[in-house]
Amino acid sequence: MSGALDAERAGRRVEEILDRLAASGDRTACEAADELVRVLMEFYGAGLARTVELLGREPGGPAAGALDALLADDLVASLLVLHGLHPHDAATRIARALEGLPQPVENTGFDPATGELRLRPAASGGCGCGGSRDAVEESARDALACLAPEVTKVVLEDDTAGEPVLLQIGAGPPETTGAGGRPPARTTR
Repeated sequence: MSGALDAERAGRRVEEILDRLAASGDRTACEAADELVRVLMEFYGAGLARTVELLGREPGGPAAGALDALLADDLVASLLVLHGLHPHDAATRIARALEGLPQPVENTGFDPATGELRLRPAASGGCGCGGSRDAVEESARDALACLAPEVTKVVLEDDTAGEPVLLQIGAGPPETTGAGGRPPARTTR
């Protein structure tokens, strides 16, 4: 995910520069810088849109493999999302982002109206040491930031369904049960 980290760093750098200009108090320079960023975003967005269009002309053809390779690249995928050009829907992009987490999680629901994504730790055959709750939530937020920016809140639910059932072991053979599953009544003589 080094490409996505580079995109995040570049975004932060642009924000820092714009903040420095705003702090200078030169309103004309701030407006010019905002306009420059907007024009460059439109220019690069149009180029990316044209690239996706050209690669998608022959479904199943050689270019389809190139488009798949671009969509698999975190940097390119995040740029396509940023410009509204990513061909996959939010559910598909969320699933892809969650695939790379260090601890497997299950998506238990996404509410597009609130931006909330609910996750639950997935059952795994590992040692059960998947990291703290906060670490899992943070890694999920980081993974979703570039591929699914519509997710604005991640909630990690408790994993009560995956707990093992306590098995009771008795000291002797099981008793025969009577009506209703109860042990038979004892009679005294």
